[in-house]
Amino acid sequence: MTVTIVGAQLGDEGKGGVVDLYGDTADVVARYQGGDNAGHTVVHDGEKYKLSLVPSGAVRGKVGVLGNGCVVNPRTLFDEIETLQEKGLDPDVRVAERAHVILPFHRVLDGIEEDVKSEDDQEVGTTGRGIGPTYEDKAGRRGVRIGDLLDPDVLRDRLEYVVPQKRALIEDVYGTDVSDLDNPDAFDVDALFEEYREIGERLAEQNMTVNASAFLTDAMADGETVMFEGAQGTIIDIDHGNYPYVTSSNPTAGGAAVGTGLSPNVIAEGEIIGIVKGYLTRVGSGPLPTELGGVEGDTPGYDEQGDGENEELATYIREEGGEYGTVTGRPRRVGWLDMPMLRHSARVNGFTGLAINHIDVLAGLDEVKIGHSYELDGEELLAMPPTTEEWGRCEATFKTFEGWDNVDWAAVAEEGYDAIPENARTYLEYISDELDAPIYAVGVGPGREETVVVETPTGAE
Repeated sequence: MTVTIVGAQLGDEGKGGVVDLYGDTADVVARYQGGDNAGHTVVHDGEKYKLSLVPSGAVRGKVGVLGNGCVVNPRTLFDEIETLQEKGLDPDVRVAERAHVILPFHRVLDGIEEDVKSEDDQEVGTTGRGIGPTYEDKAGRRGVRIGDLLDPDVLRDRLEYVVPQKRALIEDVYGTDVSDLDNPDAFDVDALFEEYREIGERLAEQNMTVNASAFLTDAMADGETVMFEGAQGTIIDIDHGNYPYVTSSNPTAGGAAVGTGLSPNVIAEGEIIGIVKGYLTRVGSGPLPTELGGVEGDTPGYDEQGDGENEELATYIREEGGEYGTVTGRPRRVGWLDMPMLRHSARVNGFTGLAINHIDVLAGLDEVKIGHSYELDGEELLAMPPTTEEWGRCEATFKTFEGWDNVDWAAVAEEGYDAIPENARTYLEYISDELDAPIYAVGVGPGREETVVVETPTGAE
């Protein structure tokens, strides 16, 4: 049986906490896309674990798999494993041999390319961790895969093919002398070969590499439950998001099949849980029709309009919710919940249930709003338009809800759904009705014990 965890918005919805919540009965937790640009936070017994690559199930002692759809920075992987070990955990992480490797030159190029885009006000807001350039090399058939690190001759051939191209890109296109870079070894075949040959030896010695498709298929044949952990969110999916302000992979449920080597039937026969934050946030540029206030350098038109009339409310929500990027530390843009966005996500993913987080952050406000629909050129739209340019011209039409009091949320989590303030339940049930999916969980705090569990996904019982 499988359970797939998908971000329904722009990332930062609290996926890691939901994986941890339902992960006790899962045997394997597999990431199916992205790299160390993810930021999943798990709180257990007052200890906060910030993970960017290791699957969130590691906190519960589950086997973690980085599928073929991931791009892997081995340095980050080993650093995270060692950090978890220092905290008394013993993470068991396997890496697909078909997953692609983030190499040092990918990170260098990521930073340079984003700087160039910023000069034309077209920056995407990447984390600078080399994710996009690695996926570019994957699509260009010049990438280095985890399996290549295990064979020194193959690794040498791959590097001798790709590194001269990257040097030429740096020198001839961007006009930068490699010797002037902070890390010139990032473009040196011999230096890269020695480092990544040793990494390959370490992976082999620790028995960390697998054929992800076969490994996961065998696990399910043995009766084990597999949970798929998506990174980022649906609206920054490269195919279904607001292009070009997107990530370089498919966080949507379909990516779970492609990114692990399992049949789409396997995913469809399981549960697909959409993770929704009770309001909306994003890091980086791009449209946000329900935005409150603004963030300098990210919000389009900020230089002309400034913070905006609702900046005080945006700041309140940002501070109450700790809305700063887990990976980057950047302040997140804040907006009211966007229902056209969520209807698009529900259609693309086929949610069988919802986990709605952070309703405690909104407590104490006199009223809470949801963008119910958009108006575009005099027409009402109930879902996102297909182009980012059209989305940027949409004006949100809001539905207003009475606010709810700040209560003892730990007691609410213990007592159950009926203990949630009535106005908050009205808010939640509107979301459920609009998306035609039942509520499985309601997050009322950062910890595992601060979640109201309404239903456990079939197969994770």
